[in-house]
Amino acid sequence: MAEELKSIVAATVPGGSHPRANLPTAAEDSGSYTEPAPCPTRKRGETAAHIALKRLALLWAQSRGYSVCGFEVQLPRCRFRADLAAYRPNGKEIGTTAIFECKQAFPDLRRDNGCSAVTAKRLEKVFQRRQVLEKNLRIHYPALRIPDSLFSDFDSHNFAAIEHRGYARVLRELSALQNRLFDCTKFERLIRYRCANLFFLVVSNRLFREPEIPFGWGALIESEGELVLVRKPLWHEVTSANRLKFLERIAAAGTRMLNKQSEITFEDVCAARNQSCP
Repeated sequence: MAEELKSIVAATVPGGSHPRANLPTAAEDSGSYTEPAPCPTRKRGETAAHIALKRLALLWAQSRGYSVCGFEVQLPRCRFRADLAAYRPNGKEIGTTAIFECKQAFPDLRRDNGCSAVTAKRLEKVFQRRQVLEKNLRIHYPALRIPDSLFSDFDSHNFAAIEHRGYARVLRELSALQNRLFDCTKFERLIRYRCANLFFLVVSNRLFREPEIPFGWGALIESEGELVLVRKPLWHEVTSANRLKFLERIAAAGTRMLNKQSEITFEDVCAARNQSCP
């Protein structure tokens, strides 16, 4: 496992897994290094502010020893992507994994910061309210019944025909709660699925609200063009196999970026594979 890890790190970053391989050179450290750092590739719908936060997170991560990094990395064991996934080598041992999520607007932050326990409790109450309303509507509006079943007890009812405002309001809230439960609990799920050892939320100074930082996450605030750690993250144990898988996903994201820059498509890869294996 250690040898396999060493080979992956060596192939992923210049200089391999040597502890000083990715430290600044003397010219860089003295400030005479003038080559600008590359900015993340802009994806569709991404704002300039979000790109800037991702760049700052990348710089902060590398300065803390996370020498293997990747943008928009598909995380193992879940359907989510990380704005920035980072890996810090640890000699012959499997290193530390970290996830950075960048948020530049309150709606974006609060969309992923839902609590499933609170939402599920509210969802149950609204669902019971819907059942009570439908029971009463069946009694008071028997003409709404649609004879579409062999047994009358299982017939459908067209409740929308009477445009009952209370019932319509319950349906809207029920739909919103279901969407929030399944699509708006990203922060909580990343920790529950043990996707990484450490989690960092990267926000601008105006967005920082201590109570709104998800439990277990660290907080990095953008201030005067740099990130400041204002809350340390909790450590989460992750198996060696999952950390190695995490590293492979970062390498895969880097390969996709190289293919895009070199204009290599999936069809090109398949054609080359067929030529080499007649």
